[in-house]
Order: sequence, then C-alpha cells, then structure tokens
Amino acid sequence: MAGLEISSTKVGFVIVKARELGAKVGAWDEGSDHDAESILEDFADDATLAELKEFIHDLNEDEQVSLVALAWIGRGSFSVEELDDALETARSERTNRTEDYLVGMPLLPDYLEEGLDALGYSVEEAEDDAMGD
Repeated sequence: MAGLEISSTKVGFVIVKARELGAKVGAWDEGSDHDAESILEDFADDATLAELKEFIHDLNEDEQVSLVALAWIGRGSFSVEELDDALETARSERTNRTEDYLVGMPLLPDYLEEGLDALGYSVEEAEDDAMGD
C-alpha cells in the first residue's frame, strides 16, 4: 500500500473480525438496557475479541501505526493527502495498547473500509483475501 506498511489482507482480517464482534454486540444490544461498553465487557473472554486483539498486538509497530492512520483517514480525521501526517501522528501518539485503542473504536470496520476505499484499494478483495476466499 502506498505509504502504508500493512497489507490489505491484514486490514481485511481486522475488518472481518471487528464486524463479527460488532454483530455479537448488536445481538445483545437489541432491547437491552445495557450500554455498549458493559456489553463489550461481557465479551472480555470472547474468542473473537481475543483473536482480534492478539492479531493487532502481534503486528509490528509499522503495521500498527498504518492501521491507526488508515482508521483515522476513514473517520475523516485526516484526508488521503494527509496520509504522511496521519502516519507521523499515529507513530508519535502510539501507546503499547494499540489493540485496545482500535477495538474501542465503535465504527472501526467502517473506518478501515472507508480508508482502504479512499486510498484506492478494493475492500471486498481485502476481506476475501483475509478469509482465504
């Protein structure tokens, strides 16, 4: 990826797993008087959440920085033209808990899809590649 140091397949994997997690939370959220945060706490031992966090944790620093920058572009915090600024900011503000930061973004899969799309990548292809389709 131009400027990004992470493969679209890895981004696709994060999108797919984050969608699976979101679907589970959505199922519990229907008509419930719990807020999303307390529901996510219920999933603290959930295999999908653990798998997603471990995957992000195991990415190298450049890949984590790229993933955060991509989410920010998808969220509209940075434009495509500001990719270098987004990467620089993500690197300078990086914490040891990148996985917690990203998993805590309510619209993470949407942001990543928007970011990929804005940079000219096929979201469908990235997700298919990630799932081995």
